[in-house]
Amino acid sequence: MILILSLAVAVLFGSGAYLMLKRDLIRVVVGMVMISNAANLFIMSAGLTRGRAPIHPYPETATVSDPLVQAMTLTAIVISFGISALVLGLVYLVYISHLSLDLEDISDAEELEEAQLERERSPEPEREMV
Repeated sequence: MILILSLAVAVLFGSGAYLMLKRDLIRVVVGMVMISNAANLFIMSAGLTRGRAPIHPYPETATVSDPLVQAMTLTAIVISFGISALVLGLVYLVYISHLSLDLEDISDAEELEEAQLERERSPEPEREMV
């Protein structure tokens, strides 16, 4: 069971890292979500213990599962969902402003815009007529 969980974490993390290296912003976001899921699965597998539900009263000789791991994972899931929604909103705004999700196209467009702004800021000096 531990080997299967370890392989699942490794595959999720590796796939997420591969997708985050792509040029498309949607793939970057999907890679971020996959790495987040790999971290959640790792947290769950690190605190994996078998036992009864941790509800009081329980017998003193019984082993119970650790509720802290479950609470931390649930919190991490909620936080990663919020961050994913925020990043997808930012990707949408980038798409609206540049009409592209390719990082190279966005970089070229921003360089052109910066050059245009630089030309507007520093007008050519007036030449004196002699």
